Amino acid sequence: MPFIDLESNLPASKFSEDFLKKLGSKTAAVLGKPEERMIVVVKPGLPMLMCGTCAPCVILSVSAIGVTDTAEKNEEHSANILPFLIGELGLTEDRIVIRFYALEPHQVGKKGTVMSYL
Repeated sequence: MPFIDLESNLPASKFSEDFLKKLGSKTAAVLGKPEERMIVVVKPGLPMLMCGTCAPCVILSVSAIGVTDTAEKNEEHSANILPFLIGELGLTEDRIVIRFYALEPHQVGKKGTVMSYL
């Protein structure tokens, strides 16, 4: 059950339902996870400063169980997600940062229990 959180100073109009579905589909494919398990949250219109400027930018956080736990995996994920964000949002690569968080099954709750027991 990967969590994809996108924070940006871009306006909400840049993030249609279609974009959310595409982002969920792309990240599911990159992470090797089922699309129906993806959780995508977009927070647009935030006051943001990145690298000394408030120019349009994105921070994408990817939290998942078993697929974000090594530098090698995350380098590959980053290389596959970055072009999608550049193409969809019209940003340059220096205006996009991707953070990876490795989750353990006991850190994700669902249906009144944790993923360890599902």
